[in-house]
Formats: sequence, structure tokens, C-alpha cells
Amino acid sequence: MARPSKFAHVVYRTRRFDEMVDWYRQVFEAQVRHQDPVLAFLSYDDEHHRFAFVNLSALKPTNTPSDERADVGVDHVAYTYASVGDLLDTYSRLKQRGIVPYWPVHHGPTLSFYYRDPDGNRLEFQVDCFKTAEEATAYMEGEAFAANPIGVQIDPDTLLKQYRDGVPEQQLLARPDGPGMPIPAEHGV
Repeated sequence: MARPSKFAHVVYRTRRFDEMVDWYRQVFEAQVRHQDPVLAFLSYDDEHHRFAFVNLSALKPTNTPSDERADVGVDHVAYTYASVGDLLDTYSRLKQRGIVPYWPVHHGPTLSFYYRDPDGNRLEFQVDCFKTAEEATAYMEGEAFAANPIGVQIDPDTLLKQYRDGVPEQQLLARPDGPGMPIPAEHGV
């Protein structure tokens, strides 16, 4: 049975974007890997990002309460799998139990499946798409990521079939061409 190989990162939704980014930079002596008016990604070690921040003031200028969750707080926690095969085997096992991701997306640095637990807490199961943290960091600091930091929606069943048909891992991990996408409404922002 495939299990996550490590805890990856935590994402915070905030209305104090600059203050939060600055605080985490100071407290953890973190480096900003990417920042734009809506998103910031920081790391204090060789991981491409340990913290991410979503600027709710840019996404939702009015502070309208949500029916599902409070706007500000932990958005999701992420777990990394050792291989795309482990991630897809987990997807298959969970799907057989009626548990499916609400958001399968290829971010670029990661191929990610987002799930909700019974209380509505969000979890990201991901696999790194680059062989080294340096390659992932370079990608996050580059123009392609800046142009589309959210990613491209993917079909997990297509990937699972390709995996089972023997498509090489490098091909499965390649970010598909496609337009950028907004963060889905069901993701809470």
C-alpha cells in the first residue's frame, strides 16, 4: 500500500498577505520562491515551498462570510508521495471506496490531487515533478510559473490508464499544455 513519503507544505488564506509573508520570512528565515499579488510561496530548506499564502483581499475584496468555512486560516495541508505510481495507486484505491479528488491539477512543480475529509478539511496528495529541489525552485522562479502559478486541470483516470499501460514516469509528470485556471470555487477561495 502506498503511503505519503513526507509532509510537504501548508497553505494559509489571509487578509494580511504582506504581513504574513514578512512574518514567515523573518521567523523561519525563509526565501520567497514566487510572489505575485495573489500568491506567495516560501521555503526555509531544499523543498520548493513549505508555506504558501493566498491573498484573500485580492481574490475576494469584500469580506462576505462563506457557508462552508471561515475565509482566513489553513487552506490545506499537503503530503508528498515517493512516485507518480504511488500517487496513482492511492488514487485508484481511494476511488474504489468512493473517495475522489475534487481538484486534480498539474501545478508544474507538482502533480496534485485535492481531497476533502468528512469535516471539509482539505488535503493535497502530490508527487514532485522535478528530480531535484533545485530544478523545482528554478521553475517556480521562472516565467512559465509566473504566467500560470495555479496550473492545468488533469484527468486522473487518463493518467492511471497511461501509468498501467507503461507510459514512462517522466512523460506522466510533464505538465500538459493548456490555459491557466482559476482556483476552483469548491476550493474555498
